[in-house]
Amino acid sequence: MLLAFDTATPHVTVALHDGERVVASYSSPSSMRHGEMLAPGIEQVLAEAGALNTDLTAVAVGVGPGPFTGLRVGLVTARTLGFSLGIPVYGVCTLDVLAAEAIDAGRDEFLVATDARRKEVYLASYAEGQRVDGPSVCRPADVATDRLVVGRGAVLYPEAFPHASGPENPSAAVLCDVVAAERFELLDPDPLYLRRPDVDRAHAPKKVS
Repeated sequence: MLLAFDTATPHVTVALHDGERVVASYSSPSSMRHGEMLAPGIEQVLAEAGALNTDLTAVAVGVGPGPFTGLRVGLVTARTLGFSLGIPVYGVCTLDVLAAEAIDAGRDEFLVATDARRKEVYLASYAEGQRVDGPSVCRPADVATDRLVVGRGAVLYPEAFPHASGPENPSAAVLCDVVAAERFELLDPDPLYLRRPDVDRAHAPKKVS
C-alpha cells in the first residue's frame, strides 16, 4: 500500500492507495497546523482502510516548493516511516501534483502558482502533460499573465492572474496517482527550497570585553 501526503501548503492532505485505487483520504480542517494535523491524518486513513503501518510498501511526499516549517514536517515524517519500515520514499514536486489534477480536468497549457509568502508565488509552466518551465519564485506583478493559472497563488493575486482555475490546493489522492503511474519525475525526499528559510540561524554571541 502507498501512503501519500503533502505539507507544502497551509493545508495537510493524506491518502492511501492499495495498488489499484485510493481507498482513504484526509484533508486538514484548518491551516498552518502541520505538526498537529499530519499524524492524526495518517492514523485516520489507515484506520479507514483497516490497515497498519506494516502494510505500507511505499511512501510518497510532496517536496515543495513551500514554506520551510510545513515542508519539514512532511519530509521528516516520510523519511522516518521509510527508515523504520524499510520501504522506499518517493518525492514529487507539489506543483506537479496540482498540474496533474488540472490535466485530468482537461486543461492543456497553463501555469501553476502557489503562495510563497512575502507577496511572492512559486510558479511553473505546463504544456502537453509536462512541466516545461520552473519552478521559480516570483513577484506576481513581474509574471502577470492572461494565461490560465491553477493554484492558490492565482486566487491571492487576481490582478496579476485574472484567469484562475482549480484546484487551489494539492490533493494526496492525486499524489498517489502521480507516483503509481509515474506521471511526473519522482525525486528524492529532499526539500525543494527556492530561497533561504524565513528563520535565520542565530549569530555567534559577541565576545565580552
